[in-house]
Amino acid sequence: MDQIKKTKRAVKDKLLPWFGANKRSMPWRSNRTPYRVWISELMLQQTRVDQATPYFHRFMKRFPSLKSLASASQEEVLKMWEGLGYYSRARNLHKAAQIIMTEHKGRFPSTAEKMIALPGIGVYTTAAIGSLAFNLDLAVLDGNVIRVLSRLFAYDKDSRSAIAKKELQQMADELLVVGSAGDFNEAMMELGATVCVPGKPDCSSCPLTRCCLGHKTGRPSDFPVKAPKKKIPHIIVGAAVVTNAKGELLVAQRRSEDMLGGLWEFPGGKQEPDETIQECIARELKEELGIHITVGDFLVMVKHTYSHFSMDLHTYFATISSGRPKAIECQNFQWLEVSKLRKLPYSKADLKIIEELEKQ
Repeated sequence: MDQIKKTKRAVKDKLLPWFGANKRSMPWRSNRTPYRVWISELMLQQTRVDQATPYFHRFMKRFPSLKSLASASQEEVLKMWEGLGYYSRARNLHKAAQIIMTEHKGRFPSTAEKMIALPGIGVYTTAAIGSLAFNLDLAVLDGNVIRVLSRLFAYDKDSRSAIAKKELQQMADELLVVGSAGDFNEAMMELGATVCVPGKPDCSSCPLTRCCLGHKTGRPSDFPVKAPKKKIPHIIVGAAVVTNAKGELLVAQRRSEDMLGGLWEFPGGKQEPDETIQECIARELKEELGIHITVGDFLVMVKHTYSHFSMDLHTYFATISSGRPKAIECQNFQWLEVSKLRKLPYSKADLKIIEELEKQ
């Protein structure tokens, strides 16, 4: 029997009943609406279920409807997203909500063509929302599904390549159980998250073991095949906790078009060659805010890794020696007491600086 046909039969006869009996309880699986599915799917990109769950509850409490999300400020949305990372998701979410209110009369679009036209909604998110909220016959392809498919078919191409993504999507499309796309997608993702896990899969608990070519090789952990990742660059960054006579601290808002756009930070930037960290901080604050500062005592060094680089963030106290702050290379700035810093949204790195300040 053709492997696709054999596997498709096993998906319908074995995987879907397994999912019905073993699916985990998740808040977005109850009271399922297009809005709740949309929020959960964006949160679950790059984030594990256990990490996303408290954020989902908090977000839905603050923005229980699409209308409430659209009418909020971007800063409010970023604050509710704070700590989840990949903040472009939150900015696009906010833009899309406003578009839905103005161009779709407040109703989430129900066709793939209209969904994918919204900011931040790509092929995967369209398939997820379309299948789960509108029962459209669309197959998702995320990391869990890629792993399951690669093992089922002992797929030996680099799973990160464009050709692999295309071929794996074709496999998912062929296996899709028409009329039950939502259950199919969730079952595939659930299998990858709980049984067909990275490292050593639990083949003895898998409903698809009999048709799995990866299992038959005796080395299912060899799949999916991944070419070695390139080493990401490492940078040194300096930041200043500038204080004034009132004991307030200076924070700056990143420009919306920059990385982490809209978030607030302790001003600073990347260290240049042949420059001390103190010289770096002084230069950055002159460029960013037009002030001359005196760099004082060291506060904390924060290590953080983003998707495309890692950094050591060296933070020092400082005072202004001349000039008054102006938003030159930032969107805005504020003077705040330590106790009021957390009213604004920050990246994880800056939140660690705030934690250190609260200990002082």
